[in-house]
Amino acid sequence: MQPTLHQLKVFETAARHQSFTRAAEELFLTQPTVSIQMKQLAQTIGLPLFEKLGKQLFLTEAGQELLGTCQDIFERLDQYEMLVADLQGMAKGRLRLAAVTTTKYFVPRLLGPFCQEYPGIDVSLKVTNHRQLEERIANNQDDLYILSQPPEQLNLHVQPFLENPLVVFSPANHPLAHKKGLSIQCLNDEPFITREAGSGTRKAVQELFGEHKVSVKTRLELSSNEAIKQAVAGGLGISVLSRHTLHSGDDKELSILDVEHFPIQRQWYVCYFMGKQLSVVARTFLEHLLKVSEQLAVLYKSGT
Repeated sequence: MQPTLHQLKVFETAARHQSFTRAAEELFLTQPTVSIQMKQLAQTIGLPLFEKLGKQLFLTEAGQELLGTCQDIFERLDQYEMLVADLQGMAKGRLRLAAVTTTKYFVPRLLGPFCQEYPGIDVSLKVTNHRQLEERIANNQDDLYILSQPPEQLNLHVQPFLENPLVVFSPANHPLAHKKGLSIQCLNDEPFITREAGSGTRKAVQELFGEHKVSVKTRLELSSNEAIKQAVAGGLGISVLSRHTLHSGDDKELSILDVEHFPIQRQWYVCYFMGKQLSVVARTFLEHLLKVSEQLAVLYKSGT
């Protein structure tokens, strides 16, 4: 007997999560069904695929080899399905994107026209922080990744497509608001609201402050850009966020400070593993992304 595609899909999901329970949730199966499928698959192969140490599930050597094989099989099947659709002149298939949290302010502007032009494409977008995104990249879980700081330890094809300036801002009635040419030292001892650990923005700010020996008083640590904006507007302190998170509607409550060494000049990048054969849909979206990025940059520079 040969393993079925269904068994391989259940195995790949369980191996990725290292949990039968989470695999069952993702695949809308019961946990006993997953267990039975994995038992039958192990019997078919003739070797154990998982081992349980305490409460933690681990892959055996045979399981690790099978996981790589499964990932190759499903990627090739996805590519074939999309290639056939392309040959038939039909724009359909699946696009799996993952991006850091701040991109939620502009990725919808990129996806909207794309989805209108290609209504047959099923788009999955995972938005998470920088640390968790690196894990997704390492596990090759998606087609394309959008982030501001690509991990150097991974062999990635990296393409810049949009500026991502980080600005320091305060409540509109702050004593530093509307002043020109402020020294970065004026931020010393200011109450500060920071992003959570693992955030690319937080890392960039810490590096700049460390370089210039600036010491702020961390008052709050928040994982939401909107929560940070509300906290700053409420007078709890100052903060640093991407300029993309601040829109014209914030002008009455928030003020971008004119401080030396700001904005911190960064870029948004789209990346994928070097040597990875992109699907037809992923290539089409990548072309769309690079095409419209210039238009998006003009929109943000105009403050709209």
